[in-house]
Amino acid sequence: MAYIGYLSTTIMAIVKPISPFYTKLAMVLISAIALFYIAIAGKSILAPLIFALLFSVLLLPVAGFLETKLRLPRSVAAVLSVLLLMLIIALVLYLVISQASSLSENWPQFKLQLLTSLKELQEWISTKFHLDMSRQNNYMNNAAAQLLAGGPSMISNTLLSISSVLLFVVLTLIDTFFLLFYRRLLIKFLVDVFKEENSEAVYDIIAQVQIRIRQYIKGLLLEMVIVSTVCCLALWIMGVNYPVLLGLLTGLLNLIPYIGIFISLLLSTLVTFATAGVGKILLVIFTLFGIHLVDANMLLPMIVGAKVRLNGLITIMGVIIGGSVWGITGAFLAIPVIAILKIVFDRIDSLKPWGMLLGDGKDEKRSILLKAAVDKTGE
Repeated sequence: MAYIGYLSTTIMAIVKPISPFYTKLAMVLISAIALFYIAIAGKSILAPLIFALLFSVLLLPVAGFLETKLRLPRSVAAVLSVLLLMLIIALVLYLVISQASSLSENWPQFKLQLLTSLKELQEWISTKFHLDMSRQNNYMNNAAAQLLAGGPSMISNTLLSISSVLLFVVLTLIDTFFLLFYRRLLIKFLVDVFKEENSEAVYDIIAQVQIRIRQYIKGLLLEMVIVSTVCCLALWIMGVNYPVLLGLLTGLLNLIPYIGIFISLLLSTLVTFATAGVGKILLVIFTLFGIHLVDANMLLPMIVGAKVRLNGLITIMGVIIGGSVWGITGAFLAIPVIAILKIVFDRIDSLKPWGMLLGDGKDEKRSILLKAAVDKTGE
């Protein structure tokens, strides 16, 4: 009896219990719900932290150069790196504001052109849809009255939005400094929190995350420069006013996946309607859509998509889910966050199927059964 009990205990120790599928599915769903709740509740903390992670990875070579080559203390190197980031952002904002100032200087002429174009549009609507001018004016007056009625709340919401954006920027810069300053401590924590035999995998994940994020941001910046340059040239050739301003805004808004193009299209359409009349609106719309199609099907896969190695379905779903959770911030951060998750999943045996699901399939090996089936069918 003692031998049988010992044998059964040994067999139970060797044979690991297998959890049913519905148990695993329930745990996955509970974990997903918990992560979504944490993301929504901690947006004000997590969003600046993730942006700071992207900026700190991008500035890491600068901080390393200042520490190793110039022998500066780590705190000074981190401060100078953050100041360099602020200087680059300030230069971009100055370039946009300087171009927008020309629009404000020509505001009386812009207003007159807008009224003229609006009158032409009213005449066209009256001719095509048999809606007389008085009824159109009544609709416009009612809309203006409703807009003025909500003016105080709109102003207060605008002020709150500006203050929240400023707070977001300040928190991002502070988090970037501390991530650069305590980067060695954070890496040591990530290594020590896991078992010693997993330290090589942890170092590999950290290195791959740095490389992938840096390549992704460089690709985004290169794509922004190309799109801005092409838009400026195209709008200038078509004779649209303020081509540099509209091109810069199109390039900057293009950083927001799938959403930025529609915002830039709306701004370009409004400016074209006010300055060039109704005739060039369709030309501007087709031109921007053509640039977006070339960017989405050629530039984005070659410059950016190859860096993150995500398939299109996961990218679109991630942008939609990120936008629904965090708005524009979530839409922008969705792709790098999913890319980081893929790197982690690919290096954990139990999560490798999820990493394969997120990937584009180019770096995945076919299984033996799949290879045999393909060779048998010849397809």
